[in-house]
Amino acid sequence: MIKLRSKRFCRGSFKLGGNGGGNATVKGNEKGSCGGTNNGEIKWELRPGGMLVQKRESGESVGELITLRVSTVSQWHDISIEATSTFGELKMVLSLVTSLEPEEQRLLFKGKERDSGEYLHMVGVRDKDKVLLLEDPAIKERKLHGLAGGQPIGAPCRPISV
Repeated sequence: MIKLRSKRFCRGSFKLGGNGGGNATVKGNEKGSCGGTNNGEIKWELRPGGMLVQKRESGESVGELITLRVSTVSQWHDISIEATSTFGELKMVLSLVTSLEPEEQRLLFKGKERDSGEYLHMVGVRDKDKVLLLEDPAIKERKLHGLAGGQPIGAPCRPISV
């Protein structure tokens, strides 16, 4: 386990002193002039994309619930989901609301179809954004052919005797 430490930067009057070679050094006022109690340590977090970033103190939290308006051709649904969820997890939630299986769904955000492995917050999905849900036309056609029972369209049905 690596413990990362960083220099403590604060507001105050700084003097930049050049040493002739183009390198500048930063000098602060006095020790303890910044006020604050974190002793120069920065807390880090690992994002789902694999990026190591400084942990946020305020603002948008990682486990925050966002509400998305998912619209289909004829209706819309308001879905609450975590901001760090994937589009695949959103498809699972939508399969409960609609009668479409996750592999039958195509989700579009900002005019682009999104992969099931993409994270909502990494793409830029925020609270009260709109996502378009379409049924995959290839699977829709396969379902229609499956309902026909493999018979060619227009083939006569066999008579039923009572």
